Amino acid sequence: MDEFFAPVNGIRLHCVAQGAADAPLMLFVHGFPEFWYCWHAQLDEFGKDYRAVAFDLRGHNLSDKPEGVDAYRIRPLLEDLRQLIEHLAAGREDKSCVLVAHDWGGAIAWTFAAACPQYVSRLVIINAPHSVPFARALAHDHGQQAASAYMNFFRLEKATRVMAENNCERLLKMFTATADGRSALKGEDIPRYLAAWSQPDALDCALNLYRASPLHPPTADNPGAAALRLDPAVLTVRVPTLVIWGEADTALGTVLLEGLDELVPDLRIERIPDAGHWVIHERPAEVTAAIRRFLAGD
Repeated sequence: MDEFFAPVNGIRLHCVAQGAADAPLMLFVHGFPEFWYCWHAQLDEFGKDYRAVAFDLRGHNLSDKPEGVDAYRIRPLLEDLRQLIEHLAAGREDKSCVLVAHDWGGAIAWTFAAACPQYVSRLVIINAPHSVPFARALAHDHGQQAASAYMNFFRLEKATRVMAENNCERLLKMFTATADGRSALKGEDIPRYLAAWSQPDALDCALNLYRASPLHPPTADNPGAAALRLDPAVLTVRVPTLVIWGEADTALGTVLLEGLDELVPDLRIERIPDAGHWVIHERPAEVTAAIRRFLAGD
């Protein structure tokens, strides 16, 4: 694997790549509380015929960590992605990529594909809701509001301290929210995750994703998603899209798939009933096979 730092948007993003430098570009975007390593199985597989690149989002692991909540709002995150693709595609006539994303990475990728379709030849979203149905569910669906209540805790200043306690015990416990209740992380993965979370300011910066976002359940003093007025026309994704969904996800219900075809005209959904939110860890071979079928047009 190649490891390097990409200068983008006034910061440096830590990247890991596999595959020939001149192969078609495939870019992987992680969620919370992960980092590039969550995609290592996909880098091994797709590095055979793509330039497969995974990176640490700003504020995570070895990437730069800008100060302040505003640095983690959607506009700088989108610009990071745009400039990273430009950097990785330097010298190429075709600046587009296959964009694969999970969780928070998916939230970014949905909006990016709608705003900058020229950079996305194919979109793969894994257990990450499009902002329009997510806002609707957070405002009106009691089940999703309850499942997403953790988001309001993550927005608190004390969340950094609490999640770091006892050697990140609560972060590790998050990965047991699987279909069978066993950790999605293998034993040898845990030291890598602990090292990533222990980078200076990394956990606080990662939690800024939640603090910066208006997409959260309403509270007594903050209407959250209920105050949003999103324009479906602006957020419509017009590139071919595959959504892979572990249906045993305890944080993101399948209600978030309802009406998605109205926002994504060229849509395929593959459901995995016996996997949860961490489906890329729980069923890596099935995820890879679904992506392969999608790219092959099967």
